Amino acid sequence: MARKQFTVIGMGQTGYYLAKHLNALGYDVLTVDSNAERIQEISSELSRSAVADCTKRKMVAALPVLECESVIVTVGKALENSLLIVLNLKELGVKNVMAKASSGSHAAILARLGVTEIFHPQKDMAITVAERLHRPQMLEYIPFMDGHSIVEWVCPDELVGSTLAQLNLNQKFKVQVIAIKDALTNEVTMVPLAEEALQDTHILYLLGANENLDKLMEKLD
Repeated sequence: MARKQFTVIGMGQTGYYLAKHLNALGYDVLTVDSNAERIQEISSELSRSAVADCTKRKMVAALPVLECESVIVTVGKALENSLLIVLNLKELGVKNVMAKASSGSHAAILARLGVTEIFHPQKDMAITVAERLHRPQMLEYIPFMDGHSIVEWVCPDELVGSTLAQLNLNQKFKVQVIAIKDALTNEVTMVPLAEEALQDTHILYLLGANENLDKLMEKLD
């Protein structure tokens, strides 16, 4: 079975770390930047690369973008360049284009161009940091849908030894334990059973409305 292919255009910090992680996951990743020096800098870690000004349609057409599962445009600061690159990709027939947005207006234009998924790395990171300050017991925060989140939470001492049935978090706080990870073994139990007894090595993954997650964590703070 052929490996999935991705093209990442723009080798700033976002593009570099995105490409590096996709590569580590075993995918075939082509990195593209208009700066030859930047491509040379990352060549020891990301060897499949190309120097190309993707604001020019002929250069984009020369890349194997139609063979890719997705093309990700991480050019964010230069608004005009970002939009031209996306426009070239869409006109060439690339179906799945993801793009980084640097502002709300940038995101709105990208959406009008038919971008499949728009992401805001700086905004998302800022929100995550704020949420971790808001809930210091929390290890990680993942926005789920409006007003709801998934949080990664070290099992507090007060819950150790109790079963999920005894705690009845869903009924008391309207918070669902969707997974448990053992920090020692890295073993993950998805949708744990009600008779699962919590241990001091457990990390809980909780899903719920933000206000309900707050109530639970305040209760056990």
